[in-house]
Amino acid sequence: MTPMTTEEEKATASAAPAGHARRTAKRAMAGRLSWGLADQAASSMSNFAVGIYVARSLGVTAFGVFSLAWVTYGVVLNVSRGLATDPLVVRFSGVSDTSWRGAVSRASGTALGVGTALGAACLLVGLGLGGSVGPAFACLGVMLPGLLLQDAWRFSFFAAGSGRKAFVNDLVWGIALVPAMVVAAQVGSVPAFVLAWGASAAVAAAYGCLQSGVRPRMTEARGWLREQRDLGYRYLVENVSLSGASQLRAYGLGAIVGVGAVGAVRGAELLMGPFLAVLMGLSLVTVPEAARVLRQAPQRLGKFCLLLGGGQATAALLWGGSLLLLPDRLGELVLGDVWPSASQLIVAITLGVAGAGLGTGAAAGLRALGAARRSLRCQLFASACYVGGGLGGAVVAGTVGSAWGVAAATLSGSAVWWLQLRSALRERHHNLVPEVRTA
Repeated sequence: MTPMTTEEEKATASAAPAGHARRTAKRAMAGRLSWGLADQAASSMSNFAVGIYVARSLGVTAFGVFSLAWVTYGVVLNVSRGLATDPLVVRFSGVSDTSWRGAVSRASGTALGVGTALGAACLLVGLGLGGSVGPAFACLGVMLPGLLLQDAWRFSFFAAGSGRKAFVNDLVWGIALVPAMVVAAQVGSVPAFVLAWGASAAVAAAYGCLQSGVRPRMTEARGWLREQRDLGYRYLVENVSLSGASQLRAYGLGAIVGVGAVGAVRGAELLMGPFLAVLMGLSLVTVPEAARVLRQAPQRLGKFCLLLGGGQATAALLWGGSLLLLPDRLGELVLGDVWPSASQLIVAITLGVAGAGLGTGAAAGLRALGAARRSLRCQLFASACYVGGGLGGAVVAGTVGSAWGVAAATLSGSAVWWLQLRSALRERHHNLVPEVRTA
């Protein structure tokens, strides 16, 4: 055997630590992704159980009312994330503990302030509406501060790389849900279920204060908004356009077809629950991980986003295909009276979720790059397509037409996300080349 030269020995010695560092980094990323999946599994299984319990307990019409309150919560949640936790994740992932604690105190205070302000507005609207929908909205308004604070802790823990704490917090929420749901079932009304769901979240929110050792400071919310205005307000518009589009579609579908149609769509979405748990679990950590990839190996960001989006789209198609094999008897056991109408939407909703999964890979890359203008344009386009496709399809072919319209809109929006990411990566490369040449 030919002995190695001095240069070869040096190259081998330098390659060994580099290879070890890469393996260590991959293991650390896998660990953070695993905690993200575990946390979202706990959260989504709780939401799934609530949805199934309400659907079986109250029937399709009352479940439609509950779904309208749920969709409204989604809008408010995205307002909070855009102003509070999205900038936190982008700018304070992997920073020192001192910086993290200061940022979390202000961000969680902002989330609590958003919950208090919009909760009061929701309470007033609910009291004014009356009927079957008004009480549910009024109860949601009372519960919003606790719901938003609990969500803020989750993102704060993932920004620090402490996914285990987020998982434990969601586990506490799930445990608190059990007795709350039992009490709500005895009452047998939509407002009772909304109160039970929100009160259990408030328990987890209080526990989050103990876990983090950080106290939310609502008095510093204005300062946080001022500091993060370059990202926060764009993320606000982006997030609200997404959840607002979902809300407009739900309200419009209820007006065009009937409240039962809203319950059917929600029932079909519940069938996708286990996969959506994976999708949402990854979304908790994809932006922090993409930001880390950008700092450590920027040339790999595009590949990371492609693997992320492609993997999620493939998983969605596999899960949707398995749902098509579900026997009617088992479907009725899960959803009760909601199953016959929900089962007709499985194919369309599967394609829509696959399109959304593909787009999240590009969205994570744009967030990591701080390309807020590009991501805002993408989201506005996708939201406009979502509303247009969902309501246009409802006019043409009812609930089924709405589902297919949304699927087409989601796939179109995903294509725009990827075109914008490609442009952003090229722009960043061109901006770096002159700096390298000058150096």
